[in-house]
Amino acid sequence: MRPVGKLIIIGGAVNKGSFAETDFDQNIEKNLNFFERGILRKIINESKHKENSVIEIVTTASQIPQIVGTEYKKAFEFLGAKNVNILDIHNREEANSDAMAARANAADVVMFTGGDQLRLTSILGGTRFHDTILLKYQEQDFIYSGTSAGAAAASENMIYQGSSSESLLKGEIKTTQGLGLIDNVIIDTHFVQRGRIGRLFQAVVNNPRTLGIGLGEDTGLFIHDDVMTAVGSGLVILVDGRFIKDTNLTNINLGEPISIDNLTVHVMSMNDHYDLTTKKLTIENSQFNPIPQDK
Repeated sequence: MRPVGKLIIIGGAVNKGSFAETDFDQNIEKNLNFFERGILRKIINESKHKENSVIEIVTTASQIPQIVGTEYKKAFEFLGAKNVNILDIHNREEANSDAMAARANAADVVMFTGGDQLRLTSILGGTRFHDTILLKYQEQDFIYSGTSAGAAAASENMIYQGSSSESLLKGEIKTTQGLGLIDNVIIDTHFVQRGRIGRLFQAVVNNPRTLGIGLGEDTGLFIHDDVMTAVGSGLVILVDGRFIKDTNLTNINLGEPISIDNLTVHVMSMNDHYDLTTKKLTIENSQFNPIPQDK
């Protein structure tokens, strides 16, 4: 059954402008690109009650939750959001409490900040807070949004460790169970900037049914009704292993280089669509489907 809810996952380093800067207002034009075209505006527009939606910013993954939470709260409020709260869950006891379950149940949007995705899964996994979010996402007009760690943790399986430079050595990439909002994909973040394509290659060759999703910084995917739409200013890389013809994966030792024959890679930019059911990419501004010119 398709979820009723929506996912908005972001690659990290969101260019939202820093409200900690004293000259933010004076430099507002430089900081507005993200607001006007970007992902936080998309979250508000897609939410159930728009500017009146209840938004909970979950800072559990971060080592500096007060700073990160305040920045996002101010950014959403700058865009007109009226009900923005910061939710810093420190341990599993809090995540299982009546208060946290009630706040999750009342939220229209839950936004997970960056940090360490293992903190998210180890603190929140299997708790009442987690179960409430999963149920709301399946049954209600609800948005799960995550940036960096919050995006990586959204899938059933997630990458939590692995060197970019050695990522195509067998065993270098470590994966574990994520928060489970979306199946048969694995998500990596800060993708272009940190050269992480090898991490996705290994994750996909380990199980070619899994679609690898690499999110560039200030870039994300809006996922609804099994269709993924690219948002933000950068690139989304998709790694499809269904047509792999051969690999040496099972015949090499740990630490040795992996070979892969016929791995498929797609590149998405703003407004391109990928259908998770048909496995088809549609390029919005395709050169083979030019926009008709007025006569």
